[in-house]
Amino acid sequence: MALSESGSSRVNIYVGNISYNSTEDDLREAFGQYGEVTAVRVITDRDTGRSKGFGFVEMSDDDQAREAMQALDGNDFMGRDIKVNEARPREPR
Repeated sequence: MALSESGSSRVNIYVGNISYNSTEDDLREAFGQYGEVTAVRVITDRDTGRSKGFGFVEMSDDDQAREAMQALDGNDFMGRDIKVNEARPREPR
């Protein structure tokens, strides 16, 4: 059985301006309404362990990821208007 062109690859989503109190479970729940979430990371400060106010969500289906990005971008999430878009590849240091 062949995989279709759409929905066959994982999509990494950048989520910015999240509340410093947001957890990975909070993000998983919000994005999980639109499809299967395969990974979540809230980026934290190495020294303090406190959230830096952004994270990444990985979804297994391209169409579901696009629906989630469109639905959640600019909307209130835990008291903050979040910024949601497809993550760019990490630049080499």
